[in-house]
Amino acid sequence: MADRIKAALRTPSCVRNLSIIAHVDHGKTTLSDSLVARAGLLSKSKAGTARSLDIDPEEIARGITINSTAVTLHYELPRDDVAHAVDEEEEDEEEE
Repeated sequence: MADRIKAALRTPSCVRNLSIIAHVDHGKTTLSDSLVARAGLLSKSKAGTARSLDIDPEEIARGITINSTAVTLHYELPRDDVAHAVDEEEEDEEEE
């Protein structure tokens, strides 16, 4: 599994960068924890309360997010979830 993840991360078409931006108390930490839990790096029962990306001592002490934190997550979509998606290259070939 680790080799598959490393290979995916070296393939730009398999990498998605995501930024979560929202006003104070609008769920950024809950969403972040949920994504980390979905990737299997945090128990689902702790998602939303773990503050898993708050790593600065001041953030932990004050219970607020101050700095941005980067994290690499691996997630595989089940085939059924992407069956409706069309690859851009396939779409271009159909138009020709």
